[in-house]
Amino acid sequence: MTVIAAHQVESKRYALLLAARDSDYVKKVYGGYFNVFVSAFAEEGERWDLYRVVEGEFPEMSELDKYDGFIVSGSPYDAYGNDYWIIKLCFLLQTLFVMEKKVLGVCFGHQVLCRVLGGKVGKSYTGWDIGLRKVRIVKDCLLSDFLEQDQQEEEAAAIPKSLTIIECHQDEVWEVPSGAEIIAFSEKTSIEMFAFGEHIMGIQGHPEYTKDILCNLIDRLLSNGCIEKGFAENAKLALEISEPDRKCWERICRIFLKGRR
Repeated sequence: MTVIAAHQVESKRYALLLAARDSDYVKKVYGGYFNVFVSAFAEEGERWDLYRVVEGEFPEMSELDKYDGFIVSGSPYDAYGNDYWIIKLCFLLQTLFVMEKKVLGVCFGHQVLCRVLGGKVGKSYTGWDIGLRKVRIVKDCLLSDFLEQDQQEEEAAAIPKSLTIIECHQDEVWEVPSGAEIIAFSEKTSIEMFAFGEHIMGIQGHPEYTKDILCNLIDRLLSNGCIEKGFAENAKLALEISEPDRKCWERICRIFLKGRR
């Protein structure tokens, strides 16, 4: 287990379940994806631990109760795959669900949470979604389940009804689990966000990504033959003329994980 504290003083404790290996670019510029997530979501006084689940690194079951929340990252792997580590991750997520631990799923994490809870996941019928995407929030008060009563009105007013997010996926959630609620959709993807009670939330896009991370990923996908040159150029062009609503997405994720500003 790799353990890194965001700050000196410890209070709440969170774990990143990293389902992707660090790219050379992210290692060089950010020191790894863990630092990208910590920069986006950590607050002073918190401890954040890293488990590289893609490499078979998992928290001990006896340690789970010590955590206030978990994040499952994106991944180049299929959330519906049967690799040993994915099956083990599914078992862990089932356990966290029963324990009612806060779990935030991002991209692959969003999809694997749906799989675990009984939803349906598969390849997108319309192909890759890479770049900036406008997401429409359909729930009346996105944050109402995660805040104290006196915070709800102020925070809800601060979240627009549509937000732009960075996307990079060719799989998607086809159907949410029974009992789950769709929070947001886009013209490309019908289930951009979902929630299950007060302790599970999935986001198809990447609230943690910066534009340079996505540009590097586009270059790698192009060089690997996963996408065509014209598609890559159009995605990069869109990044030059628009910005993701990163601050709003960070606020949403922090409020979900911590139930406060």
